[in-house]
Amino acid sequence: MLLETIIKKNHYIFLDKVDTWQEAIRMSCKPLEDDGTVETSYADLIIECVEKYGPYIVLFPNYAMPHSTEGAKGVNGTAISFMKLKEPISFDPNDPSKDAKVFFTLASIDKDQHVDNMQQLFEMLTDEQLLEDLLWVNSVEDLKSLAVKK
Repeated sequence: MLLETIIKKNHYIFLDKVDTWQEAIRMSCKPLEDDGTVETSYADLIIECVEKYGPYIVLFPNYAMPHSTEGAKGVNGTAISFMKLKEPISFDPNDPSKDAKVFFTLASIDKDQHVDNMQQLFEMLTDEQLLEDLLWVNSVEDLKSLAVKK
């Protein structure tokens, strides 16, 4: 299961708050940077895309999926990281539905792995109870207990 993989690879981070959505994206990429899956330039690429296209990464209230195209510059591997903020960050001050607390950051080196990443994430995002539970996760222990349940 995806949560187990995220835990095993240490691709998670828990923060109380961030000051800007740009910082949120940078921090959500940090676990992937730490093991070389992505370079710091990948976060900049995602930020550029959001600035250009708007907050497309906010899938629905409280949930964001920072990503760029498959095989993007600065991507050295395929993985998904998890970030949880205690306080939501706004991607659009005029639209509270564009606030996010839970981030799944995707990186993939090619189209096939990008599709595989998306399918794994989609399975999680269609589990309404899991989505509700993820809003209350504040530590890796909380995340582990969710992974065991699923």
